[in-house]
Parts: sequence; C-alpha cells; structure tokens
Amino acid sequence: MDKLNFSDTEYLAKVLEAVLLAADKPMSIQRLADLFGEETPPSHQQLAAALQVLKSHCQQRSYQLTEVASGFRLQIRTEYSPWVGRLWEERPQRYSRAMLETLALIAYRQPITRGEIEDVRGVAVSSQIIKTLMEREWVRVVGYKEVPGRPAMLATTKAFLDYFNLQALDELPSLIELQALQANAEQVQTTTDSATAQQSASISSVADGEDTASDDKQELSFGSLLAELESMEQGLTTDFIDPVQEDSATDAAHQGQDSSKKP
Repeated sequence: MDKLNFSDTEYLAKVLEAVLLAADKPMSIQRLADLFGEETPPSHQQLAAALQVLKSHCQQRSYQLTEVASGFRLQIRTEYSPWVGRLWEERPQRYSRAMLETLALIAYRQPITRGEIEDVRGVAVSSQIIKTLMEREWVRVVGYKEVPGRPAMLATTKAFLDYFNLQALDELPSLIELQALQANAEQVQTTTDSATAQQSASISSVADGEDTASDDKQELSFGSLLAELESMEQGLTTDFIDPVQEDSATDAAHQGQDSSKKP
C-alpha cells in the first residue's frame, strides 16, 4: 500500500469516500483508523477533519454522509430513493400496527418485558412479532426481571438506531411531536371520511356505523399508547452493552479458560 500523507485532508477525504462507498455497514472512527495499519495510523482528529471535508463535498451529490450509532456511512438522499427503489422488483416490507406499537413501547420504555407491553396495549403480543423484531436485530434480550418466572427484558439495538438514522435514543421523537403527528393524521382522516360520506350516501347506515366504530377503535388505541408513552419518556435507559462487544468479551473469556487448561 502506498504511503499516505494524512495531513493531506482533501486526499484523505477521497480515500474515506471510497472506503464508505464499498463498506456494507457503518464505519466508526476507530474502524477507519484500523484500515491504515498499526504503525502510523491517522489520528482521530485527522479522520474527523477528512470526514468533514467529505460531508461538504457531498452537498451537491445525490448521496450524503450520515453519522448513525455504529459510525459513518454514505447513503442516498431521501428525495432520490423512489428512483433507486426501482432497482428491486419486490416492494418494501410493511409492518402491522401491532408490531409498530410494540416496537415503540420497547424503544421508549426499555428494558421492558412482554407482559408489560401487553398491560399497556391491552392485548396479547404475538410471538411472531417479537421473533420478527429480533430477526431484524432491532430488539434483543438484555436480561431477566427478578420476579416469578424471570421474564426476558427487551431493549433496542444499534441496528435499530442505524435503520432509523439515529445516533442515540435521545434523538427519538418526543411525545409532543408524536401527538402532533396524531393530530395531523386525525385531521386527514376526518377530511377523508367527509369525502367518502358524500360519495357513498346510498350505503346503508349499518355499514357506516361499522366503519366508524372501526376507525374510533384505532384512534383510541393510538391515543392510549401515546398517553402511556408520555409517562415513560423520562429516565430512559441507554447504556446497554452492544451485542458485538458482548460476544467478543465472551469469546475472549473462553479463550482464556482454554489456554489455562493446556499443560
């Protein structure tokens, strides 16, 4: 590998751009430094300066430099995503309301048990919902509650933060913002219902009553969820050990035990 002058910030920025374009996941400052060898790697200050230059260079491009929980990555700007999405025939996966409510409760009240989620939502949580969240690596078990049965306590992961372009849990929308979204959604729903009512005046009143009852039930469910979340927002735990670090520590401990048994 050619010797690189780390003081040449412009060139270092281009090197980092190439690395991030090829990387399949976000890269932390330390991981970027490790790419240059152990003898004379660039300092974190030099890498930070080069990343700032790269961010500036991306201003006029269709992709941007974004920092998430796991590090830095280059990603397509939102306004161009519909065109990029045409590269894949399958449609983006859509998630049920029950799954999104479950994920919201875990994010805002972690660590939380499945039983506590059911207490808030008022309905049983499907095992498939928890399984799907764990398969996506958005949620993991961080411990077991010291109560009869020792239920698993669930919390979000760095992959969850990365997916939603967050660096930390304190960047989650506040309950005030969520309530504003609910108000907007209700206003849109009211407008839609009004237009639908005018177009379907010949539909029986019984059918209309069933539709209205269904809408009210959904709005009540989301409103109740916001009310519960409002009391949970304070005191959010954020210092869970990352599963990658946890696995590394476990492997190191096992290696130490094996070496101690050797003659």
